[in-house]
Amino acid sequence: MEEKVKKLLERLQEVESLLGKPDIFSDQKKYKELSQEHSRLTELKDAWNYFVKTNDELIESKALLLTEKDPELIEVINEEITNLQNELAISKARIETILVPPDPNDSRNIIMEVRAGTGGDEAAIFVGDLVRMYQYYANNKGWIAETISTTESERGGYKEYVMSLSGQNVYRFLKFEGGTHRVQRVPVTEASGRLHTSAATVAVLLEPTEDDDVDIDEKDLKIDTYRASGAGGQHVNVTDSAVRITHIPTGVVV
Repeated sequence: MEEKVKKLLERLQEVESLLGKPDIFSDQKKYKELSQEHSRLTELKDAWNYFVKTNDELIESKALLLTEKDPELIEVINEEITNLQNELAISKARIETILVPPDPNDSRNIIMEVRAGTGGDEAAIFVGDLVRMYQYYANNKGWIAETISTTESERGGYKEYVMSLSGQNVYRFLKFEGGTHRVQRVPVTEASGRLHTSAATVAVLLEPTEDDDVDIDEKDLKIDTYRASGAGGQHVNVTDSAVRITHIPTGVVV
């Protein structure tokens, strides 16, 4: 692991040198790629420095234990050694995670769709719980969560909630959230106190970028036009006042 880390830290110096060149901004795609690589390698550098520091402290504590005679101090040192060993294991796991070759999409922003499944009103409440959980997580990570659309249920929660999440490595941390989520609990809508199983589906979609080519077949679109009604003179029911376009395969409405 050490040899691999050292090679990547050498690469970090190369990337920093490339980012320092005045003409780097003329190629925005290259600049973006190098910036993302720099971010990942800087994270590795910080993790490695912490690992080395913790390992040095562990070696010192073990050496001190060999010479210490005071039973109370021996107990303190042993406790410190245990804590350092735990920290070292966590630090090593973090480094190994960073060393895994990144998914090209890891740094992308996402659109998340959370929909109620089986369970009626309780499933809608569960959707609300999931949404708040993801929003809280996003806030802790320093991301931006923005609501795109919602369909509220009559007894609280949401039948559907669509939001965008943007920030550093959003897709990397949330790409495995897609799928069906279930909860078993006594719902607030259940008067008899029986356990109830509810489900919600989560879709994690990559947010389109300028580099993405999006091909939409016209036959997949449903276009509805609406006209004004009521008093308004000779142009009433003649001029289209609103248009709604539905992408049938995904259900996206604009």
